[in-house]
Amino acid sequence: MNRVVHPIEEESYRRLRARLDTSHFPPLTRAVVERVIHSAADLDYATDLVMDEGSLQKAHTALHSGAPVVVDVEMVAAGITRRETVCRLKDAVAGPGLTRSAHAIRLAYEQVGPGALWVIGNAPTALEELLTLDAAPTLVIGLPVGFVGAVESKAALRESGLPAVSNVSEKGGSAVASAALNALLYHPLSHPVPHPDLHSEEKS
Repeated sequence: MNRVVHPIEEESYRRLRARLDTSHFPPLTRAVVERVIHSAADLDYATDLVMDEGSLQKAHTALHSGAPVVVDVEMVAAGITRRETVCRLKDAVAGPGLTRSAHAIRLAYEQVGPGALWVIGNAPTALEELLTLDAAPTLVIGLPVGFVGAVESKAALRESGLPAVSNVSEKGGSAVASAALNALLYHPLSHPVPHPDLHSEEKS
């Protein structure tokens, strides 16, 4: 997509790369890592994030072909300014054993069906609910934040074998989740030969 990069962003990336060598990452992995770091000013994401370049390539193609994008909260949607998203949190209600965030995921799946890109940056219960559905996602960006359930839900995402972007620690949040999606949205429509994955589940 055509996008004018502001000089402040250019300078921010220059300083980021001066402090952290990202040249060894495969292209889409590098794009995600750098944009997440840029959004949080946290260099530790370079070793905290877990993803697979091949999965990112497939998601990139689907995203630019119009696949639906589902988010768990409006704050994630607000960070994705160049693409329409689906967020059903306003329509959701909590119930016995079901959080409002989890119900919103059920509603969203009923709306979009399989093949969507899911961007979860707030509620671990939203990610947990997604893993119970036969959603056949193109990609799950699972970066919920918090001291209760966040680490466990992201570990469960990796164990599920679904194509995903996650991280190992409690860190995360709406800004970094939307940044990961934006990295794919902003990246040029060309794919290089797949590169061996730098991050693997074994390394996490």
